Amino acid sequence: MVRIMGIDPGVAVTGYGVVEEQGDRWRRVVSGCIRTGSRERSPERLAQIYRHLEDLINSYRPQAFSVERLFFCKNTRSALQVGEARGVVILVAALNKLELFEYTPLQIKKAVSSFGRAGKGQVQNMVRLLLQLKNVTLVDDEADALAAALCHLQHRKWQLATGSRV
Repeated sequence: MVRIMGIDPGVAVTGYGVVEEQGDRWRRVVSGCIRTGSRERSPERLAQIYRHLEDLINSYRPQAFSVERLFFCKNTRSALQVGEARGVVILVAALNKLELFEYTPLQIKKAVSSFGRAGKGQVQNMVRLLLQLKNVTLVDDEADALAAALCHLQHRKWQLATGSRV
């Protein structure tokens, strides 16, 4: 059994999802969003993300983290905030001695939908299908986090088959 925690980092909303691989099946263990208040200062928001991720690690014991690699963004402020949240994710993974795997948005979309340019709705539908979540509504950030975890599980199978590392 392997447990992967996928993270979709953001300062206002950080999506998370823990997916467990049992044989040839995947199961969602937990997923949701960490929301921080826009009136709080950035350090407090980042500390809140850190504490929540620590609690999730202690509760669900993932073996690794999977996170979206930072991509070029037109909005510099938004990119910096995502970068700060990613820094917290990287720190939490390092302090808990969890291996961190990073994938581009294209890799994540392609892993779950077989189409690298899939839209948010397509990714959500495929995540629900792959995890057999028929009547579950997923928030965008939550679905993206679950997709990141599924992406790593897909790549992990390839790694095991070929003896290589992503």
